[in-house]
Amino acid sequence: MISVNINSHHLGGNLILEDITMTVPDGKILGLVGTNGSGKSTLLRLMSGVYVPDSGSVQYDGKDVTIPAVRENIFFLPDDPFFAGQTTGTGIFDIYKTFYPNLDRELYRTLLSRFKLDEKAHQRNFSKGMRRQFYIALALSARPKYLLLDEAFDGLDAFTKKTVIEEINRSVEENGSTVVISSHALSELETFCDLYALIEGQTVKSHGSLEEHAAKYSRYTLAFTEAPDPAIFSHLNVRDIDFRGKFVTVTLEGDAEKLYESLLALNPAVIDREKLSFEDVFITDVKGGRS
Repeated sequence: MISVNINSHHLGGNLILEDITMTVPDGKILGLVGTNGSGKSTLLRLMSGVYVPDSGSVQYDGKDVTIPAVRENIFFLPDDPFFAGQTTGTGIFDIYKTFYPNLDRELYRTLLSRFKLDEKAHQRNFSKGMRRQFYIALALSARPKYLLLDEAFDGLDAFTKKTVIEEINRSVEENGSTVVISSHALSELETFCDLYALIEGQTVKSHGSLEEHAAKYSRYTLAFTEAPDPAIFSHLNVRDIDFRGKFVTVTLEGDAEKLYESLLALNPAVIDREKLSFEDVFITDVKGGRS
């Protein structure tokens, strides 16, 4: 289990993160989300031991990440991994083999084959997305207990994203890996993450079960015979609302069935409930924390 308890962390004299408290149970996949500059990459670097928090700790199975033996069980793939243009896929593997003795060359080659990549080709000939696939293959070939991925889908096409998701799921199922992955591709995260953590305002605004959190919100489109007075919604826990003449789209927080009954009491001519995606929930959360 990963336990994060960071009181504060600064970079360049600026406060980046504070009051970060969350846990990730073994064998789960957590999607780390937030707006640009919210601190996702910094948090992953703290979780990997690349950074040491000014105050607080990160522990794996009760042991601090600063312990070398603990870090041996962690593979962190940053959003901008270093590469040399002359280095081949084989060369990258040999370099990482020094740090991860358990790297599985056969699995690495199998993954490269799935990604349709030549391990003998030079990195200078690859696009950003192709280089990303090489490093994802490396990360999965380490069969790590803990896998930390920063913007893993950046530069990948839709087919490759699907393949990466399949391989991450395979790692969890076959190796018991625990995965923390940050991404702006929220629709992809929704398909395979068990948990989420939202970084906003320098802290973890919310975290937990993605499914349970999404169930907190309901969105309805209502049509009235004439333009309604906005005040009729004042007794409801409104998270977002849009008036367009006789039509209203409103996102509410609370028990869906009770909210539906409350909206029926407003006597709309038509009422329709919409399913919220993870992206919808993310936008609702972020907007709710801003004026």
